[in-house]
Amino acid sequence: MSQTPPKNFNRSNRREFLNRREFLKIGAAAGVGAAMSGFEAPPSAAASSSASMIEFKVAPINPVRVAFVGVGGMGSAHVQNYLKLEGVEIKAVCDIVEEKVARIQQWVVEAGHPKPAGFSRGPYDFKRLCEIEDVDLVMNATPWEWHVPISVAAMTNGKHSATEVPAAVTLDECWKLVEVSEKTRRHCIMMENCCYDRPEMLCLNLAKKGLLGEIIHAEAGYLHDLRRVKFSVPPEGEALWRPQHSVRRDGNLYPTHGLGPVAQCLDINRGDRLTELVSMSTQSRGLNLYCAGVFGPDSLQARQKYALGDVNVSLLQTANGATITLYHDTSSPRPYSRKHVVQGTKGIFERWPERVYIEGRSPKPHQWEDLGQYQEFDHPLWKTVGDKAEGAGHGGMDFLEDYRLIEALKNGQPLDMDVYDAASWSAVSALSERSVAAKGKVVDFPDFTRGGWKQPRALHVQAL
Repeated sequence: MSQTPPKNFNRSNRREFLNRREFLKIGAAAGVGAAMSGFEAPPSAAASSSASMIEFKVAPINPVRVAFVGVGGMGSAHVQNYLKLEGVEIKAVCDIVEEKVARIQQWVVEAGHPKPAGFSRGPYDFKRLCEIEDVDLVMNATPWEWHVPISVAAMTNGKHSATEVPAAVTLDECWKLVEVSEKTRRHCIMMENCCYDRPEMLCLNLAKKGLLGEIIHAEAGYLHDLRRVKFSVPPEGEALWRPQHSVRRDGNLYPTHGLGPVAQCLDINRGDRLTELVSMSTQSRGLNLYCAGVFGPDSLQARQKYALGDVNVSLLQTANGATITLYHDTSSPRPYSRKHVVQGTKGIFERWPERVYIEGRSPKPHQWEDLGQYQEFDHPLWKTVGDKAEGAGHGGMDFLEDYRLIEALKNGQPLDMDVYDAASWSAVSALSERSVAAKGKVVDFPDFTRGGWKQPRALHVQAL
């Protein structure tokens, strides 16, 4: 494609034109090509001399001194939550945009706390931040390709790492997080907020109390029309980097929102594990059609070839014989849904719409009950802390995930989710890409726990 603007380009539509040079520069920065290049065989248990991070905990930290890297939309939301939490000191903030750093510094000062140090000397200034001594936790809310470099820098400098989703893009990156966490003895948690959404936690409670019986199947996904987000006018936020993943990659690119909550119901890494995956994608149509309507049929965006199929369907199997169907669609006109279904031998829970059926409990055979009939099974976390989450992002689940992380560090407890969860859930992306490229070939999941999954253990959030 030429870098010459389309013929209908003029001053009035200048803001809608994304220069090809900038488009390609964004793609180069993303560095996502490695995700499609296969992967190394997983290390054997003997290959690692480091101890497992299963049930790992550190001595109580109070206050928890926190640094933030990336303070756009999600990073800023985390800052707002942390300003409401007891036993937290925000010590540093880093972003490539100096104005964003200044904004967060002002928020902290206005909340009555000392001004945090600022870091904005380019995209790698997080390394300088991680070298400072008075930080316990580095919270990372940056574009996907930066998650692993920042997490590794934090852990190798003695800090615990919390990263937004997905934790990693490639299998090598997943293994890197595991190995560095084990070697440095530092937590590495992926902040999967959907595990704390109220209906999902009620479902988890039903599953763990045995009301659904043995969980044998789940359906989950990320079905979110992101066309306007990917191609905002003018380009900002995720539009500066997310489209390039659609250009270069075809698979289930954002699996953890749907997978995380059902994986917890299935005891993944806690008595069971993901073993196999097969993945297929439809043709790519939605982004080209959308861009043709917004920018014109001759625009760079409309003429761009997008690798990402509009709908990806992945089928996962576990060691114990359970199955999960996992969907991804960010290119179609549709209302938001994560398609949360948990099927057991005694009953089923479904969200979008929210409904339950339990054999022997539901009053009418073959008829759903409204979720309101099960409020007695509201999760204890929502019963005790839910009021504090009011007004926080995504219906309050963002606050609860931040609250649980800080409480675990303050009290010297294992985290609700560990580095093996981060790696296993994130690995779906790379595995699905490989399966799609091989026309639906079955691929094997690495065992990031190196056999540790065989030991059943409870979810700590479920022990409340």
